[in-house]
Formats: sequence, C-alpha cells, structure tokens
Amino acid sequence: MRLLVLGGTNFVGRSVVEAALGRGWEVTVFNRGRLAEPPPGVRALTGDRTAPGGLAALEGEETWDAVVDTWSQAPRAVHEAARLLRDRAGRYVYVSSCSVYTWAPPAGYDESAPVVEGAAPDAGETDYARDKRGGELAALDVFGAERSVLVRCGLILGPYENVGRLPWWLTRTARGGPVLAPGPRELPLQYIDARDLAEWILGAVEQQLCGPYNLMSPQGHTTMGELLDTCAEVTGGRADLRWTDPQVILDAGIEPWTQLPVWVPPGTDMHDALHAADVSAALTTGLGCRPVTETVADTWRWVQSLDGEPPFSPRAVKGLDAAVEAKVLGLAGGVPDTTP
Repeated sequence: MRLLVLGGTNFVGRSVVEAALGRGWEVTVFNRGRLAEPPPGVRALTGDRTAPGGLAALEGEETWDAVVDTWSQAPRAVHEAARLLRDRAGRYVYVSSCSVYTWAPPAGYDESAPVVEGAAPDAGETDYARDKRGGELAALDVFGAERSVLVRCGLILGPYENVGRLPWWLTRTARGGPVLAPGPRELPLQYIDARDLAEWILGAVEQQLCGPYNLMSPQGHTTMGELLDTCAEVTGGRADLRWTDPQVILDAGIEPWTQLPVWVPPGTDMHDALHAADVSAALTTGLGCRPVTETVADTWRWVQSLDGEPPFSPRAVKGLDAAVEAKVLGLAGGVPDTTP
C-alpha cells in the first residue's frame, strides 16, 4: 500500500505513519517541516498548505492508495488538497471529531445524529466544530461518499499527545503529595489511544470502507479511578489521590475537561457527549482498544524521554492551578511537592 499523510510528524499523524511503516507500507508525508523529523524510511515533502502555491510539492503524477488528513483549521485547506489529489488517490481519510454533532448529542448517539449547521467546504477558520464539519464536507465534495472515510474521534490519548491532557495528569501525580481527584472513582470514560486509532484507519483503507465512524473505545472502557490510579503508580507512587465529590469541584468554579482534563461530571450532557457514544460500527470493522494501563505507561515513558516540555498545540489544556487545588483540598500551606 502507498500512503500519503498530510501532517505526519505530530500525535495522530505520527501514529498513523508509524503504524503504516509497521505494516510495510510505502509512506509519504507532507508538512511544513517545522516539528519533529519523520521516522526513517518515510519520504518527506515540504509545503505550507495555507500559503499561495503551498501544495506545489504534491503536484505531479504520483499516486497513492489513500490520503490521511488530520487538518483542524480552515476547511478550505482540506478542499484544496482533496481537489489536487482527486484523481491520484483511491481514498480520502479525514480525521474529524465527535464535535461535529449538534450539541449535546444524547448518550448512545451513533453516526446518524444531527451535525452542526453553517459549515462549508471552502470556509475560512471559524470554530472547531464547524471547521471539522467543513473538512468532512470538503472530502465528500471532492471524493464523494464512496471514497471518503470520516473518522469522528472523541478523546484521544497516548504517546505524542500535544493537547496535554494525559501528560498533565502524569506530571501532576509525579509531583506527588495530595492530588485533587475528581469523583466518582467509578465514573466511566471513553477515549481512543492514538495508536489504536491509527491501526483502525489503516484497516479501513485495506477494507475500502467509506462513510462516518465514531472512533472511541467502548463505553466504560476504563474509569476515572483506574486512569488516575495508573498515573499515580507509573510516576512513582508519591501521589495521594484525594477523591472529591463533583459538586464540591463545581462549586469551587473549577472547569471540567479543561482545568481537570478528561473529567466531566456524571449525569450531565457533557458526559453523554464525551464519554457515551455508540461505537458499534467501528468495533464491527476491526477497532481494537488496548488497556488504559498500557496507554498511561507508554505515555509516561514518552514524557520522560523528552528534553523539556511536550510540544503542546495552541489548544493545549493548562490544567488546575496549584493554589486552587490546595484551597479545595483545605491545605492552607499549599500542595507539597514531593518530587525527589
């Protein structure tokens, strides 16, 4: 198989590249060349798809079995790339998001749920939901429904994560001391390891799938308790998880999802939308999900391998301020740092 990845050096794109190389595929990446170097064995093309003439490196007669595009900004960039590659690629895989569904989809929603309005394939950058839906429309407009795969991801975790959710929890538990753990411990979570996402994408290409797919683990694949217990364990066991009632957290003005990454209160539309999607279509077409213990341990190894902070994107989460955490936990002197 011959694969073109638009991006390919960051998080999901890099995971796709590594998975394709693992299958013996011939891989080309196209990006601005500003981030990490692609793995050995990859052909690298350079260009800025937002600039006039920025797709010049992709012009010519070269063909690919599939294109994987992870773009998250102005949909017109997807449209222009798709039009250039229309007759030279068999399938266009657009990595989208469950954010394209009209807020808030009910628990158990599948791919037939209503999507946001106001998106357009040639639009400039607007907001995340309409940008992702516009990217979907761009792929559909050029490649048609029969040659487009719309990968509607939810929460994505794993090595190379540039959003900072799991890296924040890992660095926080590594710091040790009392840690504000948002309850309940048994709160069910739904996410996808970027490597499992990548393997499903490649399988979709091999199977010549088309259409939209919700791409997350089955509902309740893990819990908040298992996630944070594993974070505490792999980072040295110095963290004292203080499980706290959701209402106490909300009354303190702490924002779910952003200040306490991954977590959203149970019984809310946020939890229904972010942790309760129907993923049966993906499961029946080959999705496999590794245990959370593996995802957490491998991500911590990656964080430790870095020289400095992880390369976070502009949309990266900042996590919870230490003073706010200490106040909620009732620690007048602040949260102690027990890092050796």
